[in-house]
Amino acid sequence: MHRSRHIIAIRTLVLIAMPFAARGAAAQPAATPPSQAARDSAKLDQLQNDWAGLRRYRDANAALAAPRADERRVVFYGNSITAGWAKHFATMFPGKPYVGRGIGGQTTPQLLVRFHQDVVALQPKAVVILAGTNDIAGNTGPSTLEMIENNLEAMTEIAKAHGIRVVLSSVLPVYDYPWQRGREPAPKIIALNAWMKKYARDVGETYLDYHSAMADARAGLPPALAYDGVHPTTAGYEMMASLAEPAIARALSGAR
Repeated sequence: MHRSRHIIAIRTLVLIAMPFAARGAAAQPAATPPSQAARDSAKLDQLQNDWAGLRRYRDANAALAAPRADERRVVFYGNSITAGWAKHFATMFPGKPYVGRGIGGQTTPQLLVRFHQDVVALQPKAVVILAGTNDIAGNTGPSTLEMIENNLEAMTEIAKAHGIRVVLSSVLPVYDYPWQRGREPAPKIIALNAWMKKYARDVGETYLDYHSAMADARAGLPPALAYDGVHPTTAGYEMMASLAEPAIARALSGAR
């Protein structure tokens, strides 16, 4: 009799405990996929040990020969938009000694830190700077337009001190950032571009206006030109190339 009662008690406890065990199991967070975990680990390592991305092009820079005396090397400098564009240089700028030095997600303070290594040391005749959108998105923390402007000024001054002509590119239109919704970047981009245009004129450098040619009615990028509202499609890059070439020619000739 006592044995039967003991068995019944155990069964009762098991039945009571089962829902709580199931609930606890359900509450456990899903394991991070290995590929995502590796990406997160790499990103953390980069932020902690190479915030400015100095390692990204170190080997490529070392392997790049010094320009010939008659070579009109141009460095395209910026973030993921520039990095993506560099993949098309061979077809969009055939035969041109153009070098891409873009790193995805970067903001102007990061670009300023690596400017000497990834621009000045390559001895270009000109640099095409396309930067500022990730600052407005808040990729490395809060940033004011004045902070962006100061960093662009600093890069321009460094380039000019080394005899490098500067092409300051307008920030591309953005209606909303897919990774930072609700920041309303469009008016900030327009204001930054207006400052950039005036600054380039004041210091005798070239302003490259992508925004006017690419913006839609919302001051964003249409789907034909950007697959996510930020990063250009091939058609978007082709339009940019058609605008960049004459701007580079003006910069190299000393005209504005």
